[in-house]
Amino acid sequence: MNNERNNVGEKRVYKACCDIYRDTDKVVLRLEMPGVSNKDLDVRVNEDQLIIRGTKNLSNQNGKYLVREIRPGDYYHEFTIDDTIDRNKIEASIKNGVVTLSLSIRESVKPRKIEVKAG
Repeated sequence: MNNERNNVGEKRVYKACCDIYRDTDKVVLRLEMPGVSNKDLDVRVNEDQLIIRGTKNLSNQNGKYLVREIRPGDYYHEFTIDDTIDRNKIEASIKNGVVTLSLSIRESVKPRKIEVKAG
């Protein structure tokens, strides 16, 4: 996972790990964003860009930390999508820190069977 410091002190920006697969009806993206809830997740389409941002917020603990390895931070991933994707039929969900995006393929580019007529 790539991470880098930004201008907010210890807050970091992480590139979310991602798997992508395709079936006949859709392209599915699965991104790991542990610690992100649906209210802290932002998914946008801007022309040919699909942008996914998530923020991992940590609650303040009472007392003094002896060890602190878990850090707040932001996840970010950007994809270029082509004209085969129907931008009005993109769905997103998050469960157990995994964001799943389903990008529907336009009907006009889906494989289809052509009936062969006799005679």
